[in-house]
Amino acid sequence: MSERLRNFPISFFAVVMGLAGAAVAWQRTEALLNWQTGIGTALLWMTAAIFLILFFLYLLKFFRYREEIKKEFKNITKLSFFPTLSISLLLLGIAAMDVLPGAARILWIVGTAVHFLFSVAIISIWIRHPSLEINHISPAWFIPVVGNILVPIAGAAFAAPEVSWFFFSVGLIFWVALFTILLYRLIFHNPLPERLLPTLFILIAPPAVGFIAYVKLTGGLDGFARILYYFGLFVFILMIPQLKMLSRISYYLSWWAYTFPMAALTIATILMYHASHLGFFKYLALVLLVVLSCVVALLAVMTLSAIKDRRICVED
Repeated sequence: MSERLRNFPISFFAVVMGLAGAAVAWQRTEALLNWQTGIGTALLWMTAAIFLILFFLYLLKFFRYREEIKKEFKNITKLSFFPTLSISLLLLGIAAMDVLPGAARILWIVGTAVHFLFSVAIISIWIRHPSLEINHISPAWFIPVVGNILVPIAGAAFAAPEVSWFFFSVGLIFWVALFTILLYRLIFHNPLPERLLPTLFILIAPPAVGFIAYVKLTGGLDGFARILYYFGLFVFILMIPQLKMLSRISYYLSWWAYTFPMAALTIATILMYHASHLGFFKYLALVLLVVLSCVVALLAVMTLSAIKDRRICVED
């Protein structure tokens, strides 16, 4: 047990991101179709419980194996997964807005503050790192960026507009810069390592989340909002031919990278339907929700199986 705790990865919080995203997607679908399934609320409570368990375990690791956490933070690949903790808080806050608005506000405040600190620390490390190479960059580097773009979704209701615009601007500009570098790396340099291949789906998240945040900030659908949405949809379509390759790799926790981006695109599609009133987006959202739910269920089973077989929380 002590050895597994020592190797407990920060990337485990990606599970919370995926489940929380699915909870919000179900909540928005239930509101759209006037369903009374309660699935969204049930997913919220389950996700909150899983977050508390993971947070307790990582806190225990912090007190017992602090040097291991320092090693994780110094690892340029694992470094980008630390904001999954703060993003989990932000997503739980978004999911709880209609259920527990007071708790949602606290989660948003704490998540925003922690994510801001992570963003400053991680970008500073990128700038000062003495031996960064182009092959070090991966789609996981978008995780700190996505968190900044995520802030305005609840921030529009919880804080002054300038706070939300600040985080949206930071996230959007860094997304454009990192996307350019990553595309260069993917086309002209060595392929991604197998365990990081599922993180390609993270490319869907910035434009999809950016669309949701932008519409929340501006209150309507304009040309720039459409650019964000349709680019996110195109990246999702671009991922479909890659599924054959992705299906051949072994299971890793990084497989949860499929879930949150898909949830973000599902929610963005529901919002697109509300804004455009085009029936196509309603049916597309339902298809995406079904696919998302199947992926979440499959990954939940695979993760529990991996935990049982001791294939998770082992030394790299």
